[in-house]
Amino acid sequence: MTPDLLPILLALPDLKGVLGIVGALGGLIFVHELGHFLMAKRMGMPVEVFSLGFGPRLVGFKWRETDVRLSALPLGGYVKLAGYNPEEPDAEDPHGFLQQPAWKRLLFYAGGVIFNVLAAWLCLMVVAADLSRVTKFEERWAVGQVAKGSRAEQGGLKRGDVLVRIGDLRFPGADWGKEVLPAIQASPEKAVPFVVQRDGKELTLNLVPANEGGKGRLGFGPEIQGRPLERRALTLKDLRDGAVQGTQETLYLTGGVAAGIGKLVVGKASVKDMGGPGTIGVMAYRTAQIGWTAFLRFLAFISLNLAVLNALPIPFLDGGHAAILLFEKLRGRDLAIKVKERILMGGFVFLMGLMGLVIFLDILRFRK
Repeated sequence: MTPDLLPILLALPDLKGVLGIVGALGGLIFVHELGHFLMAKRMGMPVEVFSLGFGPRLVGFKWRETDVRLSALPLGGYVKLAGYNPEEPDAEDPHGFLQQPAWKRLLFYAGGVIFNVLAAWLCLMVVAADLSRVTKFEERWAVGQVAKGSRAEQGGLKRGDVLVRIGDLRFPGADWGKEVLPAIQASPEKAVPFVVQRDGKELTLNLVPANEGGKGRLGFGPEIQGRPLERRALTLKDLRDGAVQGTQETLYLTGGVAAGIGKLVVGKASVKDMGGPGTIGVMAYRTAQIGWTAFLRFLAFISLNLAVLNALPIPFLDGGHAAILLFEKLRGRDLAIKVKERILMGGFVFLMGLMGLVIFLDILRFRK
């Protein structure tokens, strides 16, 4: 390798992190739209467009009758049935989508949600099955969060640093609540030596806790990271146990996501806690750097967020289409085309406003 190329290569972003962003943003949208696509094909409906993103077509290819494309605005995706688009109620319907039984149309609308749930379950199942065959495990203490402007940040401590020693206390082994915290609190304005591992190298940092009411405070939080050292061969029992645990974790996480959205709706949580594509990209980059286990767990969490969000009865989302269809069936006749157009346009404006808000919040986070 020539000396001229070395600085360039060192400046390149971490490949694992970049692939993590692509997998979290592009991969999960692909999975969602694949659900709609396969449900349409199962109904015998030809698909005209399978798009990742909206707006003008950038690149793509033809697969049978379907134009598989990447579009300019990477804020989602869509599947357009041949000659008919569910977002355009007055569009021509040459292949009879509206003449299909209601249960088939509901399956088409639910396809993306179903596949996002399945993707989350598969990620969690793989992680659980792999962990079940671990025979030797190493516990590591790492820096989980570093408060902005804190003494920890000023002293050079970074998120992800692996703790080796704080003063005379070694990790693993030291008790955080009984030994580490009291040692930091007993040293206001006095240097406390930290030995950490970063990028495979040991560093010594002298951190000076701030004096808050006579107690030292650095402003960081730890997290325990488990690192498998040895594994035995995978067995059918591991797969079975992984499937069971994956199902349990999927149900638990789905309930947590639904509860979080519910708190936003009733005002018990702040919209400032919402994250947009930027936040997802950053978290995907970081978890991919940590390792594939952390990344798959994060992927499952985001996939379930997409599933729950799309299941909400908001016009223009899958749940909104399903809600309109169910209302029409209970009513005994279809809504007027103009009414549907107004409902869908209202939902579209609401979603674009919500997307603009979360992107704005992302920008504010990155500027801090």
